[in-house]
This record gives sequence, structure tokens and C-alpha cells, in this order.
Amino acid sequence: MLDDPLPFLSHADAAVRRLAISVCVASGLGTESIAAFCRIVIDDKDGGVRAMAAEALGGAGEGCDEALTRARDDDDPRVVEAIATAYGELAHPAAVPWLIDLASNDGDRASREAAVAALGAIGDASALPTLLDLVAAAPPQVRRRAVVALTVFDDPAIEPAIRAATRDRNPSVREAAEMVVGRQPDEEPRTQGSRRPI
Repeated sequence: MLDDPLPFLSHADAAVRRLAISVCVASGLGTESIAAFCRIVIDDKDGGVRAMAAEALGGAGEGCDEALTRARDDDDPRVVEAIATAYGELAHPAAVPWLIDLASNDGDRASREAAVAALGAIGDASALPTLLDLVAAAPPQVRRRAVVALTVFDDPAIEPAIRAATRDRNPSVREAAEMVVGRQPDEEPRTQGSRRPI
């Protein structure tokens, strides 16, 4: 274990930098480590290191807005996913428009999932129309995340949308919806591989 991880955040070996980030996070983020992570998320040559630093900034509380904003256009989807996750941890309302765009685009699935989860964590009402659209028409993992994200909102359109998701063609989406509203009375439990008549 590194007694003082901060000097190792600039080590030549990316694996050592990742370890140093882990140690900093485990021992609690301080002003110096947050400032270092803000630099790393923008400047480090290794995408995995940038992603770790971005996700770690979710525990920063404040002082990382500029770095996260500048890093949003990173070419590595792992970094974009980590930034979305950080915004959810920070419950950062100013990030909602960017998260809505990210959740709605046809790009990286993991980034879209992270954006949907962050929108649920933030709970800003402006995200509701997007989440309702996604629960009806998005890749299965994104639909499932949208079901969960919708549970934090209070709107009459939510229950019908989640009830409709109990009849989704994907079992993980159905399961998520059933955990929220229960199995519908006319629903028969389906075994794996069985198909509903069209």
C-alpha cells in the first residue's frame, strides 16, 4: 500500500497511477487529491486513468465542475460514462441537459445507462419526458435503467409507463418493472424461451 499516493498520480506507469487513485479514494479525498484528479481527467494519456479520476470526482462534493465539463467530449467512452456517474453522485442539476443528450443519443450503451441512472439520482423534472421515451423505446439495458430512474419522480404518466414495461419483451426490463408495480393480474409467469402471442 502506498503511504503517500499523491506523488504516484504522475508516475510513468498507468497501472501505478490507477493504484494511486484507488488509494486516494480509499483514504478520503482531500483538496490536493481533488485538484490532482481534475488535472488527470483532462490531461492523462491513459483513458482508464482518466475514467477512474472522473468517477472519483463524484465523491468530491465541489470544486470539480470545470474539469468534468471540459472532459465531457473525451474520445474514450469509459471517461464519458464515468463523468455521467460522477454527476449522479454529485446530484449536479446543471449537468441535466448534457445527461439528457447523452441518454438520448445512439452512442455507447454503458454511457447511456450511466446518464439515465444519473438523471434518476438528480431527480430533475426536466428529465421526465426523456425517461418516459426511453422506457418505451431504447436498448434493453437502457429501458431497464429508465424504469428504475422513473421511480424517484411523481407524475401521473409514470405508473402507466412502468405497467407497460411489465409486458416488455426483455425479461430484465419486465423484472425491474414488476419489482416496482408488481406482476399484472392478467400476466402469466413466462418460462425462459417462451413467447407471448402477437
